[in-house]
Amino acid sequence: MEQYLQLCQTILAEGTVKNDRTGTGTKSMFGYQMRFDLSKGFPLVTTKKTAMRLITSELLWFIKGDTNVKTLIAERNHIWDEWAFEKWVKSEEYDGPDMTDFGRRAAQDDQFQQIVDQQMTIFREKILTDDKFAEEYGDLGPVYGRQWRSWPSKDGQSIDQLKNVIESIKQNPDSRRHIVTAWNPSEVDQMALPPCHTFFQFYVADGKLSCQLYQRSADVFLGVPFNIASYALLTHLIAKECNLEVGDFVHTLGDAHIYSNHMDQVNEQLSRQPRELPTLTISNDKKSIFDLETSDITVDGYDPHPRIKAPIAV
Repeated sequence: MEQYLQLCQTILAEGTVKNDRTGTGTKSMFGYQMRFDLSKGFPLVTTKKTAMRLITSELLWFIKGDTNVKTLIAERNHIWDEWAFEKWVKSEEYDGPDMTDFGRRAAQDDQFQQIVDQQMTIFREKILTDDKFAEEYGDLGPVYGRQWRSWPSKDGQSIDQLKNVIESIKQNPDSRRHIVTAWNPSEVDQMALPPCHTFFQFYVADGKLSCQLYQRSADVFLGVPFNIASYALLTHLIAKECNLEVGDFVHTLGDAHIYSNHMDQVNEQLSRQPRELPTLTISNDKKSIFDLETSDITVDGYDPHPRIKAPIAV
């Protein structure tokens, strides 16, 4: 994963200090590209422990067209909790402690972090046990899963982009139109978080499937390791579906940034020596990627350095 570490080093050395939507502040650069040869190992960051189970369950959540955090919370995946939680604590129904700017405040105040944790526990329990509450506050709007599987068309129908692109790869592998987009301008304002990984394209050559992702906004410490592994996994899954080998994953970043409260963590990670990449195993029991469960996908030989904690900017 030298490519990822080089990205971190480049931003630290050449990035511009900028303000951002969250009020945290970043060091940022615009336009950066990494390439990973998927035949040489699965690109899961080894300089800190990265939870493959969470990456897998989130990707399968997208693939199934789901947009409600209830599914993820039931699988002990809390990647999206903060955005749904924010919707609840800003509502008239919420009557607990003041949660204004809870992400940044909790990062600076351990006592307030405990209060947030208590309220988050209440929120998750209500999501799992109260269907009406989950429908109201668990749904994130028309985020990735909706756009991938049910893009609204002008005739009132919907377009299954993911299923269509798989069929296109099978039937017309040399096409230059193997594209899925999550950026829907007419629905961006309805999303809890506008898509960061905005569109991706597949390319077939020499019996191998490659994928290029354009990511408009890239949280380099927390988000990018997940994004690399997620789209590498998606490439593997679709290659298997289409009876192809894997080629490259090309990751193109727009605004690539390190948050100001992640600098120490990035430097700690850069002090560590990368280890050998793991390998990916996909069960042969399911015929379609749309039927896969988290337990059907495993990585073998993953021996990372310990996890490095950092606050998320909401």
